[in-house]
Amino acid sequence: MLSLRVRPPTSFDFRRFNAGYLERRWRLSRDCFLSFSPKFEENRGIKFGVRSSKSDVAFTAAEEEETLPEELQAELMPKHVAIIMDGNGRWAKNRGLQPWDGHRAGVEALKEIVELSGKWGIQVLTVFAFSTDNWIRPRIEIDFLFSLFERSLKSEFQNLAKNNVRISIIGDSSKLPKSLLRVINEVEEVTKNNTRLQLIVAVGYSGKYDVLQACRGIAQRVKDGEIGVEEIDERLIEEELETNCTEFPYPDLLIRTSGELRVSNFLLWQLAYTELFFAQELWPDFGRSGFIEALTSFQQRQRRFGGRKS
Repeated sequence: MLSLRVRPPTSFDFRRFNAGYLERRWRLSRDCFLSFSPKFEENRGIKFGVRSSKSDVAFTAAEEEETLPEELQAELMPKHVAIIMDGNGRWAKNRGLQPWDGHRAGVEALKEIVELSGKWGIQVLTVFAFSTDNWIRPRIEIDFLFSLFERSLKSEFQNLAKNNVRISIIGDSSKLPKSLLRVINEVEEVTKNNTRLQLIVAVGYSGKYDVLQACRGIAQRVKDGEIGVEEIDERLIEEELETNCTEFPYPDLLIRTSGELRVSNFLLWQLAYTELFFAQELWPDFGRSGFIEALTSFQQRQRRFGGRKS
């Protein structure tokens, strides 16, 4: 079952153009410039995502737990939520900014959703960060994305580790920068025993790639005599998929932002019985209220998995 949320028309909101808003836009542009500066290493003040009032407060273990919103029921929360974080480029273009400004804003939006997921009892959050199809984008944008990803991991993984968040990276890593691979290996090792929330980041990933690499793995095992052809079944394929890194490999809920109505080659095998929710907001604008609405929609559905309710 899918849900499409269409935002009702609204009048022009002058409140967005107050002094605080303009200052945040200036800070965003400045940070983007600094990230390409040769002296970037001296500018360690640049942290995870866009500088804004909400990002100045770190997500720490001592932070008071947020009560589950009254719209949601704890016993009906999905164990695994997947998100296609779409719309960073359009968000930036609409504001006369550069694409990388949108990616910075997108990282900030992700930080909020990760924090809320941990507080509200979601056990696995999988996000589509970079598709195999994204390699056709301009090289300068790709380089910036990987640089941003690496810096974000460096600056945030200690906070995430303190909050018992496990970080896993899936996808084809063969084309990733070596420096990023080193950071990924370190982050996965440091957080591997954490149990509060598992954050799975799909980088260089696609659903077709995942099934293909699983088939190759199984074929190699047949060739090596480990298994017979007659032993190949769904369970064996699922064991070879990259989502074998989690106890809950099948998303209960998939959220896609930006109004697009497709899954874009994401988790094709794993989404067989996933509930779909499509939000109109571009990813940087998707926050707490949008997340609550998606989760509320999920909790109102009856999941039958091919059966029939008596």
